[in-house]
Amino acid sequence: MKIAIIGAGASGLFAGGLLGNKYEVTIFDKNEKCGKKLYITGKGRCNLANDCEKEVFFNNVVNGNKFMFSAINQISPKEIISYFENNGLRTKTERGGRVFPASDKSSDVIKTLQKLCNKCCIKLNEEVKAIDFDGNANKFVVKTSVNNYYFDKVVIATGGKTYPLTGSTGDGYKFAKQFRHNIIAIKPALVPIELNDSFVKQLQGVSLKNVTLYCETNKKIYQFFGEMMFTDKGITGPIVLSISSYINKDTVKNLYIDFKPALSKEQLKERLERDISENNNKTMITLIKSYLPKSVGEIFLKKLNIPFERKVKSLTLLQKNQFVDMLKNFGITYKKLYPLETGIITSGGVDLKEINPKTMESKLQKGLYFIGEVLDVDCLTGGFNLTTAFSTAFACANNL
Repeated sequence: MKIAIIGAGASGLFAGGLLGNKYEVTIFDKNEKCGKKLYITGKGRCNLANDCEKEVFFNNVVNGNKFMFSAINQISPKEIISYFENNGLRTKTERGGRVFPASDKSSDVIKTLQKLCNKCCIKLNEEVKAIDFDGNANKFVVKTSVNNYYFDKVVIATGGKTYPLTGSTGDGYKFAKQFRHNIIAIKPALVPIELNDSFVKQLQGVSLKNVTLYCETNKKIYQFFGEMMFTDKGITGPIVLSISSYINKDTVKNLYIDFKPALSKEQLKERLERDISENNNKTMITLIKSYLPKSVGEIFLKKLNIPFERKVKSLTLLQKNQFVDMLKNFGITYKKLYPLETGIITSGGVDLKEINPKTMESKLQKGLYFIGEVLDVDCLTGGFNLTTAFSTAFACANNL
């Protein structure tokens, strides 16, 4: 049996490694090397999986939760890690179950995948232009920039549409449409958020830890606790990226930060009164430093119209209440998500209703398979998206 895999990324190489020992497998990629996007994932360290139970994985799937049940039951997150370990890749587990190569080099993950594909024919610098099905010959025709090839089965593993410089330019959606597949609207996921507030430039590079970011949309209120950071245009960081994946198909109404999520308003009022009584000659700019980073504190006081040199003892009851209220609800003004090409992953893709979740085979064209990010599945950060890539590749290869 001749199998074509379009795309030498995470899912394509994983599938190739599983199939190459049994069948004649050809992997096509328009790039000059394999795993180009893998090189930059996890800031070059490649968070290849998450050492978690299946339930934790499903809790981190934003779109495609039910669809992924079968694939994860065929190969669990822990089994994916074992597969890499058993094939020579030493790994380590960090905070939140994130699994990295022990060397901290994404290139080691790619080398392992390439080694597994040693019996596959890998054609680099060869772009697939179109895929047709010849009904008379009962074969797929893969038309590339170099030649036309005939295959019994075709696996689309082209990725999404983020990081276009790595070759993720949405080719898989074009191929899917050739076979009448519906494409769910493509949106950026795991991206920073742009704000309309002019003060963000002053806060560029300032990090906030142990805060909660709230986002109210037409559908519901989302909240994430952890770290975030200001950029020249808005905000980024783990909790911002997570929220972006939930709001990319909705209308944002309100966005605000709780600087002190561990404390209630009553507890904050008590703390403020205690601070004032113990330091009643302090200025507000001095007091605010014990609550917030200095640069954020300055913006905070300006929003409250409280002069920096104002003595804390002269605060009115109204100002004290406003001070506490703003610590719990610091409003920021949503503008839009950063553009698609800046997203870590793509939200949207090949409609899951048209794909068999047990096998990844198209329900519209026998012998055609879709795996990885080209599907309408996206997860939060932490190794869950690569788990999706590897598990869908496994389900496909298992069936083939």
